[in-house]
Amino acid sequence: MRLVLFDCDGTLVDSAGVIHATMARTFEAFDLTPPALGDTKAIIGLTLDIAIARLTGELHVNDRARAMTAHYKAIYTDVRAAGMSELPFPGIAAMMEMLARRDDLVIGAVTGKSRRGLDLIRTSHGFDFAVSRTADDCPSKPHPAMVTECCAEAGFDPRDTLVIGDAIYDMQMAKGAGATAIGVSWGYAPASALLAAGADHIVQTPDDILALLETAHV
Repeated sequence: MRLVLFDCDGTLVDSAGVIHATMARTFEAFDLTPPALGDTKAIIGLTLDIAIARLTGELHVNDRARAMTAHYKAIYTDVRAAGMSELPFPGIAAMMEMLARRDDLVIGAVTGKSRRGLDLIRTSHGFDFAVSRTADDCPSKPHPAMVTECCAEAGFDPRDTLVIGDAIYDMQMAKGAGATAIGVSWGYAPASALLAAGADHIVQTPDDILALLETAHV
């Protein structure tokens, strides 16, 4: 038995568009120049208040970052409803269906999204997670708490756990928890950065994840 923990944004769903659009509107509401798309992609995976603080050049979350975080959350659903919803990357839906049928795996999620955000993804796309941790539950990635708490709840040793994600924060979180780190090439960070952050493997397609899970030593 193994525990497989998926990041959400950039790994299962392509959410850069809706995140960037919401971020741009938030910055404009506070009379700030919106970040470039590349800068937004670079912070995806972090807890929202920390992400906004970084985009505004702050070392720590301050009152403005907290106010911007509240504004972002308030308008996110409207931006999403205006046609900017997240879609699964090619092959993800089929992969998740296949994994759900396996009795040797427990599937979970570790995400910088809020609990509400993760629930939207689950209900929109039918993803079933036996265990999950969000930004509402744990410190921001790369802190290992999301992984270690999922392991404790599901009854797994981190050594029997795989963390699959697209961000350097995912790789750092996995290694900090003592889990195997799997980087995906279709997300928002280059493979070279994922390897530098400690990725044990890089996969090119969801089918590669299925193949990797057939390997006993992973």
